Amino acid sequence: MNALQVISIALLSVLAANAQVIMPGRCPKPAVQENFDTARYLGTWYDIQRLPHTFQKGQCCTATYSLKSPGVVGVLNRELLADGTVSSISGSATAKDPSEPAKLAVSFFENAPPAPYWVLSTDYDSYALVYSCTDFGIFHADFAWIMSREPALPADTMEELHSTLSSIGVSVDKMITTNQDAAYCSAMDQ
Repeated sequence: MNALQVISIALLSVLAANAQVIMPGRCPKPAVQENFDTARYLGTWYDIQRLPHTFQKGQCCTATYSLKSPGVVGVLNRELLADGTVSSISGSATAKDPSEPAKLAVSFFENAPPAPYWVLSTDYDSYALVYSCTDFGIFHADFAWIMSREPALPADTMEELHSTLSSIGVSVDKMITTNQDAAYCSAMDQ
């Protein structure tokens, strides 16, 4: 084995152990929301389903977007952890290319490279489908979120969004459903 293969296998093992969804090959380049309107996207979204990853482990997850300055969107992600505490993280998102406003780059840590945050589809009022992918040479890690303005989405909308993800090779069978039960999530309001 050459050094690149050893490094790749080691990295793949670490990512797999941390419940990342690893796929062979490079990241797909799916179509994104046409004529994306950032202003209409602002506000709070509930996490309905997501692919598992290391940086989001709680329930009752929400993402709130606000305009920080022209071209810069503020991001506030919140979740209820198993021990009953509310965890939150703030960041910002910008479109790298103004001609593709649905392809955002989000950053939560100073001096850390931003991560892609691509809005594949949204009607702004009920659902949003977000995709992110990180290339590691011979494989990639998929990230996907189905979000809603309300704590639930109709089954037909979920099927349509799953179909979109499946068409780009995302393993929708690995998606986990976020608990958005009002009684359980009431700690988020305190």
